Amino acid sequence: MDERARNHKQLERHEVTLFNRQGVQVSGVINVESFDAHEFVLQTGYGLLVIRGENLHIKTLNLENGMVAIEGLVFDLGYFDEKASPSEKAKGFFGKLFK
Repeated sequence: MDERARNHKQLERHEVTLFNRQGVQVSGVINVESFDAHEFVLQTGYGLLVIRGENLHIKTLNLENGMVAIEGLVFDLGYFDEKASPSEKAKGFFGKLFK
């Protein structure tokens, strides 16, 4: 974890609120690593938060306050170790899905 994330973790409260699977609000966000209509990857002080769904889009983005609100149909929320490679992350998700 980089120094900024470590300091952020000590100072920021991190909350995830899901609204009827139609949207999610996240506090304690340090950075938006990537996003598209099916997946958002958010860096938090507690690891990478991956939100998967359909027709996902940003409703509110305020990194100064660490707030992100996303609208769309939410299928999955999960945290991943920031040191894991993208293939390890995908294998972990799909490995659980197809057991």
